[in-house]
Amino acid sequence: MDAERPLPCEVKVIDSASLFRLEERAGALGLSQRLDPTWVRANAAPGGTHYLWPALWHALSHRPDVPDHVRWELLITLRTGDRVVSWLDVIPDDFAPLPKVTSREEGTQVRQLLDHAPSVREWLLREGGGSDRL
Repeated sequence: MDAERPLPCEVKVIDSASLFRLEERAGALGLSQRLDPTWVRANAAPGGTHYLWPALWHALSHRPDVPDHVRWELLITLRTGDRVVSWLDVIPDDFAPLPKVTSREEGTQVRQLLDHAPSVREWLLREGGGSDRL
């Protein structure tokens, strides 16, 4: 982790296809903060809007083949209309081209949703599905 390196100063907005691609990429790279792509495909709203909020830079010193990456707070819109929060590690080549929110108001709304939405685990427990489904 590099506390001196500035985080991206933007909130990213992604569609479901981008979310699926980012989750699969994180899995292929062996990054630690990601969800099971099968769960994401089954539960994320196909036409949903999802958001990434930068949290911290993360480095795998024991794996020099993996670039430093940003750990993002991830707000997922589910098929049910609920929103849940998770984490997603994304390398710079993958997050740089993603679109960003276009207004301060939208960014403020995303922050409020992130602060109040349940985690994926909490949502699963509330829905009676158990967190072992991840």
